[in-house]
Amino acid sequence: MRAQSFAVAALLIAVAGCAGNQGSQPQSGDTRFVAGDGKITLFQAADRKVAPQVQGETLDGGTASLAAHKGKIVVLNFWASWCAPCRAEAPVLKDISAKTKADGVEFLGVDFKDRRADALAFERSHQSGYPSIFDQPGKVALSFQGTVPPAAIPSTLIIDRQGRIAARALGAVKYTDLLDAVTKVGDER
Repeated sequence: MRAQSFAVAALLIAVAGCAGNQGSQPQSGDTRFVAGDGKITLFQAADRKVAPQVQGETLDGGTASLAAHKGKIVVLNFWASWCAPCRAEAPVLKDISAKTKADGVEFLGVDFKDRRADALAFERSHQSGYPSIFDQPGKVALSFQGTVPPAAIPSTLIIDRQGRIAARALGAVKYTDLLDAVTKVGDER
């Protein structure tokens, strides 16, 4: 019984720590969040799966899709305003997006299981410089099931020029790791 109580307490602390202090943060038993270590896994070209069709309304009212970036490297980041690791990695994504844009790398966010007002406040605060699809119901995230657990927030995918998933990170990415992975995928011809 004592070990079970300890496990429950540890889980509650982990969920609370990852969720931050937002009004929409996960409560005990909420499965919106799966932690990760941010380690990037690169997939060999022969083992890559084609990314599903991703499209939707952006937070600013426009539309975005992976198809619009055909032939380019795309960094697809799943995030939510209530997720502390998402807030922590936002400056990394913003900087690498700006640094690699001239090389033809595009970034696209997917705001997952969030309130629009909270997501817009997050965007105003972090000014990512790239669009984010508003995926409140989680349909975009579910389309990647098998590659990314549907509740893994944050998660980052690198899509190669052929539209295949070239790399994946579950958890907040580290600057050098993401830049190195984007560069490796970009160097492929």
